[in-house]
Amino acid sequence: MKKIFSLFLLIGFIAACTTEKSIQVTVNNESNIDRNEEIVEVSMQEVVSKLQLADTDDIIIIDQDNQQVPYQTTYEGKIIFPASVKANEQAVYTIKVGTPNTFDVIACGRHYPERLDDIAWENDRIAFRTYGPALQATGERAFGYDIWVKSVEEPVVEARYEMELNPETLAKIDSLKKVDPKAAEELRHATSYHVDHGNGMDCYKVGPTLGGGAAALYVNEEIIYPYCYNTYEILDNGPLRFTMKLVYNPLTVGERDDVVETRIISLDKGSQLNKAVISYTNTNETLPVVSGFVLHDEDGGTYTANAEKGYLSYVDPTDDVTRSSGDIYVGAVFPVKVKEAKAVFFPKKEADERGAYGHILAISDYQPNSEYVYYFGGAWNRYGFSSVEEWNKYLEDYVQKIQNPLTIVVQ
Repeated sequence: MKKIFSLFLLIGFIAACTTEKSIQVTVNNESNIDRNEEIVEVSMQEVVSKLQLADTDDIIIIDQDNQQVPYQTTYEGKIIFPASVKANEQAVYTIKVGTPNTFDVIACGRHYPERLDDIAWENDRIAFRTYGPALQATGERAFGYDIWVKSVEEPVVEARYEMELNPETLAKIDSLKKVDPKAAEELRHATSYHVDHGNGMDCYKVGPTLGGGAAALYVNEEIIYPYCYNTYEILDNGPLRFTMKLVYNPLTVGERDDVVETRIISLDKGSQLNKAVISYTNTNETLPVVSGFVLHDEDGGTYTANAEKGYLSYVDPTDDVTRSSGDIYVGAVFPVKVKEAKAVFFPKKEADERGAYGHILAISDYQPNSEYVYYFGGAWNRYGFSSVEEWNKYLEDYVQKIQNPLTIVVQ
């Protein structure tokens, strides 16, 4: 009898295991490009419904090698995770109840009130900064995005601010200036993010320009520069995606003085480029809009403005005239064909005032009550890219990926 009872228990255990609820996510790649750890999305609501999840349940995502992959739930109610799929093939991932492993936070950022309301964010490839109300109040003119190059996968921005803004270090530098200026300069150099300490540096110059990829309305061939953001909200903060919402002060456009710009910017693990979703309120007419990069070479330098292929590319010489900091590759791609892409140079007087020679721009039209979407970012020639040709190929492939997104089937 004991043997029969034990057999029933075993059968019951096996039956319970075989009925464990799970769903399969099939990721299809119909393009001719391999997609390596590209972030994909599924509906959290759909997962909850199919798995009948309780509020206390955790889930895990398993790849075809039965290994857990990191995931994140976004502010939009999506589950995102990295998927790798060969060209013209598919990969299957399984979602089920389980205890997730601890994964490193890769895409992240925060607001820095201690540094004049900067917002800085990064992933494993690159870092960025935008400027806030406290900086605008000083009168400093910095309109566009700043780019910080990296050479390591782990986050560096927080340590950078801690290093440069440490009160004790700043006080020591000030005291040394009076008695030993050379020692003061050495300490400043040792703690400055404008110096590469083995993990990257800040060697990009923004000024009163679009900087590293900002957008702006473009009326009568004049850029209506937005200043620093007015309000912000961080919507996602890792481990795989950083997302923020920025709302700007009213702009004067024609006869209206109440046009308000809103930006939603997101950066995913593994990507050199941010996604930017731009909208304007209080306008009922079609308006030209541009996005692009400041030119720091008098003759334009090495750039590509290709409206047909849908991307901009420029080799920025960094803010070091000796170019000992290398080159920063900047670029933008566009999911919808732009009207025109070109370099636009400042008149001599304006060039002197802005400390730059012009912009490389993509020109589109903004339709009222719509969204203008593009992608912007950069890379360093000391981390992952050894030539502008490699960078341009990355941008061309990025356009193809946007136009041929991975498709998802949940079963």
